Amino acid sequence: MSVLIYTESNEGKFKKTSFEIASYAKKVADSLETTVTAVTINASDVSSLATFGVSKVVNVTNSDLNTFHARAYADVIKQIATKENAKVIVFASTTDSLHIAPLVAVGLDAGFASNVIALPENTSPFQVKRNAFSNKAFSITEMTTDVKVLGLSKNSFGLVEVPVSLTEEAFTPTFSDADFGVKVTNAEKSTGKVTIADAEIVVSAGRGLKGPENWGMIEELASVLGAATACSKPVSDIGWRPHSEHVGQTGKPVAANLYIAVGISGAIQHIAGINSSKVKVVINTDPEAPFFKVADYGVVGDAFDVVPKLIEKLKIFKANNA
Repeated sequence: MSVLIYTESNEGKFKKTSFEIASYAKKVADSLETTVTAVTINASDVSSLATFGVSKVVNVTNSDLNTFHARAYADVIKQIATKENAKVIVFASTTDSLHIAPLVAVGLDAGFASNVIALPENTSPFQVKRNAFSNKAFSITEMTTDVKVLGLSKNSFGLVEVPVSLTEEAFTPTFSDADFGVKVTNAEKSTGKVTIADAEIVVSAGRGLKGPENWGMIEELASVLGAATACSKPVSDIGWRPHSEHVGQTGKPVAANLYIAVGISGAIQHIAGINSSKVKVVINTDPEAPFFKVADYGVVGDAFDVVPKLIEKLKIFKANNA
């Protein structure tokens, strides 16, 4: 018996979320007096997982899985979970894993707890702490099924290095026609910049920028900070920015270490989607903007004055601390 994790990779390289769930699973495994086994799909180098407590890697290499298919990926994980007799399975809260985890839970007749933000309160009975009501409250969920599936909220646990020795094993799954019932005809990936999913810092802007031609300063601020760029829903709806940058309850959820909102009033749906971010900074001309009620730091001022000065000061700071 082991704690099983699904470690996502991009072009063979693991995402930061994979190391976070490995760190989390190691602590859970220690409390259950067992070890961590990772499922990898078409990963090129798995040795880095050992740094975060993974003792065994079961790697699946299959060209049919180069394109994401939720049912096929879920079947891979279900088959390995059964083979390994895994009683706890941990997923990240990425877009792909949010598709896979419920399918795995149904296939294994397991309980599924999403939005988990801490180590189990107890292991007998098995209880986990979760975000609830769009991150406005917490709940303690007791899981009574034999197999438990957990979805760990991004950035809720962090990375903990616990180096262990690692063994690798190849696995060949079996598939049905239904696993590939959805045909992917095209996939567009952004390149050359930090993605919202992987970003520690996110710089987001709204209609206060007045038009898409003014986004240069947002991109420059993001570049100086090594951040991802994002936007509010109205901005993506009117075509100023791509929908892939829309963050909020109806867009991509954000749980960054630092979230900077420029010219965004702070509609409740937007706040709900970024509320898990650790530090929130708001720049807005309206002192009554709702965003100021949830911000850790706020600047009342014109973004066209504030942002260029912030960029200048950050460049000076970086130059003096290089």
